[in-house]
Order: sequence, then structure tokens, then C-alpha cells
Amino acid sequence: MSLVTVLATAGLLLSAAVTATAMHALVGWSWSSAALFSVLIAATDPVSVIATFKEAAVQGRLRLLVESESLFNDSTAAIAFAVVLSVAGGASFGLLSATGALATSAAGGVLSGLAVAGLVLLVAGRTDDKLVEITLTTVAAYGSFIVAERFHSSGVLAAMTAGLVTGNLGHIASFSDRGRESVEAFWEYLAFVINSLVFILIGIQLGRESFGGLLWPIAVAIAAALLGRAAAIYGGCALFARSTLRVSVGQQHVLVWGGLRGALALALALGLPADLPQRADIISVAFGVVVFSVLVQGTTIVPLLRRLGELPGKG
Repeated sequence: MSLVTVLATAGLLLSAAVTATAMHALVGWSWSSAALFSVLIAATDPVSVIATFKEAAVQGRLRLLVESESLFNDSTAAIAFAVVLSVAGGASFGLLSATGALATSAAGGVLSGLAVAGLVLLVAGRTDDKLVEITLTTVAAYGSFIVAERFHSSGVLAAMTAGLVTGNLGHIASFSDRGRESVEAFWEYLAFVINSLVFILIGIQLGRESFGGLLWPIAVAIAAALLGRAAAIYGGCALFARSTLRVSVGQQHVLVWGGLRGALALALALGLPADLPQRADIISVAFGVVVFSVLVQGTTIVPLLRRLGELPGKG
């Protein structure tokens, strides 16, 4: 089992458990509300993380770990969120049935992504038009999501699978060199737009919300999210301390502090049912954690990289 797999599955669930326990014990939220919040806030945001590392010109294994983990743990968080939301809505799940639901959702998502990506690559091999190739990658991303959701599987995992397949196999015989460059530029721009929208959404929410009565829950959530992240990273990396997959202590520090929260947490929070108890508090606290993550962690990650000698040319 790889380090990324451990961090993106058991690590994420451990992080969520720490956060849920803190929100229940210290803030007084019900277990269902605490569990929902902890799962939606546990996943790191790949857009924010990858953009930060690109800006810092971080290369090598550290960047690979950050990008890989953030992509895979989004899928774990989305699936776990769906299960917890079902339980909060009154569905009955035991440990075995919940595990089965997670496995079924994940398998369905992977199969949907593979099927749609296969069709896209088949069609892409018949054209050299870069605009058509860009459109086909869009179909792969959103089409796989829709197909998976139609069959009650993980749309996030389906889109990720479709992206991995088209990104790694598309250049072999399907996408032209010119089309591949255009596709990469298009998706880089789209990532920039999405990241910008997150900041705009944060600003709008900050202007509309009154956080005065939620300072304690937000402070607890921030501390618990960081503690849970630390437990996941240090604990997961400790399992590989004597193997070739060993991660240096400095890089572990970067993985902990670089676990930014962003678009996924906000999307899941805003998508909570309107009649869910404590919905407004969950959304407000989620925004508070994301604001701290983006404005504090995001702006200090480069100085941390420099101090730990992880920037290019710094050893």
C-alpha cells in the first residue's frame, strides 16, 4: 500500500474523527453535525495547494505527494460525506454496510470514469482539431461525473479517474501535440478561474455573515483541523519511516501546514439540505476555517518552505 493511499483514506478519516470529536466535546454540536462538518473540512483543496506549489516552483517528490494526496482525498471526503449525510437523514448504516457503501460508490465512480474516458480517447483519435480536443476533455470531466451520479456512485472519483486516464494515455495516440498544449492551457486557466471564484465567494460570505457568536466554534474547528491533519500526516508517514517511501521530517511539516482547505469544503457545505439542523453554523464555521487556511496557511507556506530548505536550490 502506498503512502498516498494511506494519507488519502485512513489519514483523512483519522483527521475527520479528531475534528468531529473536538466539535462535539468542546462546542456542543450533535454527533451528526460534527461528523458532517469534519468530513467536509478534512479534504485538502487541490486547486489551492497546487497553485501555491507552482508559484513556489516546488518540484520533485514533495510536490508529487501534495498533488496526489489532495486529488485522492477529495474523492474519499466526497464519498464519506455522502454516507454521513445519509445517516444524518435517517438512513441506517452499520460498520459493514457503511464500508460496503463506500466501496460500491468508489468502484462505481472508477468504472464510470474509465468508461467515459475510453469513449473520449476513441473519438479524440479521429481529430486533430484542438478545439474539439478541449471539448472532449470537458466531456470527460463533467460527463463522467454525471454518469457516476446517475448510478449513485462517486462523481468526484469518476471525474478524477477520467482525468488521470485522458491525461496519461491521451498523448499516446489520441491527442495531437498542439491539442495537448491547448488542453493543458485551458485547464490551467479554468483552475485559475475556480480559485478566483473561491476568493470572491469568501469575500461575499464575509460581508454577509456575522461571526461574532461563532468565534469559539471557528477557533476550535481551526485547531482541530490542524491537529487532525498533523495526526494523519505524522501517523501515516511513521508507517513508512523504515522503507524507501520515507518522508523527511521537514517535508512532513510542509504537508501538515500545506493542507489548505478551499473549494470542496465550501461546495459541500453550501450543498447541505436546507432543513438540516445547525446548517447555518456548519456553513459559517466552514467559511471561517477556509479563510484561515487561505489567508494564513496559504500566505506563510512559502516562508515555511524556505526555512525548511524545500525551495529549489535550497537543499
